[in-house]
Amino acid sequence: MILAFDTSALSNQLRYSGIHRYSVTLLREFQKFADSNGCVTLRVFSSNGHSDEVSNLKPSSGVEILHARGLQHSRFWTLGGLALAALHAGADLVFSPSFYTCPWGLVPTVVTIHDVTPLTSPTWFGWTNKVERAFLWNATKFSRKLVADSECTRNDLISNYGLLPEKTAVVYLGYDRDRFNGIAAETAEQSVVFARCQIRSPYILHHGTIQPRKNLERLIQAYGLLMERCPDLGLDLVLAGPLGWHYDHVVRTANDYAGPGRVILTGPTTEHELPLLVKGAALCVIPSLYEGFCLPMLEAMACGVPTIVSNTSCLPEVSGGILRYFDPLSVEDMAAAMEKATCDSSVRGELVTNGIRRAAEFSWERCARETLEVLISLHENRA
Repeated sequence: MILAFDTSALSNQLRYSGIHRYSVTLLREFQKFADSNGCVTLRVFSSNGHSDEVSNLKPSSGVEILHARGLQHSRFWTLGGLALAALHAGADLVFSPSFYTCPWGLVPTVVTIHDVTPLTSPTWFGWTNKVERAFLWNATKFSRKLVADSECTRNDLISNYGLLPEKTAVVYLGYDRDRFNGIAAETAEQSVVFARCQIRSPYILHHGTIQPRKNLERLIQAYGLLMERCPDLGLDLVLAGPLGWHYDHVVRTANDYAGPGRVILTGPTTEHELPLLVKGAALCVIPSLYEGFCLPMLEAMACGVPTIVSNTSCLPEVSGGILRYFDPLSVEDMAAAMEKATCDSSVRGELVTNGIRRAAEFSWERCARETLEVLISLHENRA
């Protein structure tokens, strides 16, 4: 099978996004498989300056790198350039790691749908949201097969678009086990990060892009309620991650906080810094209103950090129902869960043990293998 890999999501402009991380990791794992197994040849599209990862990729026995000038023009690439490039490459299938593509060409396309945020929790409104919905609709209707990050996302796709269940396969994501694990952080390196972020106390952590569906205003309010009740805890609240969109209210709420403890916005963190922050946390809280998978939850669990999460969307599913859950719309419920997870040693021990065990079930190698199984099966059934 000749598989064309859509590299549009590997753009340097998307470097700090989840879709970029997913694309980079799957491309790397696909190459390992193609080099060791003769049944797949990977054809990867490249263009000068588009992606450092693709530029640094070396051709190998199972991988061919094809120059595609169309990658420089995202609108052209999305609206047909990919389909033409795949046809000229002699591909049997196209794999696109995001739904920002129009799979209208002669070569069948398989698309990963990470979530249905444009429907459930729009990032933007008005014309921009209509465009996102149009891309999502196109991907669901014209792709030969869809890969969803969770059963929750799969069910959302089926219910919103009337898809046949067999059109969608669920493949869970993985996480970087080399960075997020139970190995203790290097104290000196951690101290440097703490100093940069002005962290001087034990802390509760949330890591991820600052945006509305992360529900961080309520998290700050719940933190304030917790500290009013238990000021002796001496905990700060650290919100680690870049400012994304519609973040003004979160920043204002953080800056206006006047209770015991502090709310700290770290800004963007490097790949080296983030695991050091995660491993240093006393508690990780994921108060999201909606998620398609939630890598930050897995990362915290894998590091042995007690983790509590919302009872919404895919979070109970991906975590296996073994954490403590709260209503993300209730500041009181969130604060009560935070108090239990910080003050009750038996609950903390349970969260640590269960989190490590559940996180061990996920890996990028497994994600890539199961994704390739979907692709190979589709190709064989067409032959």
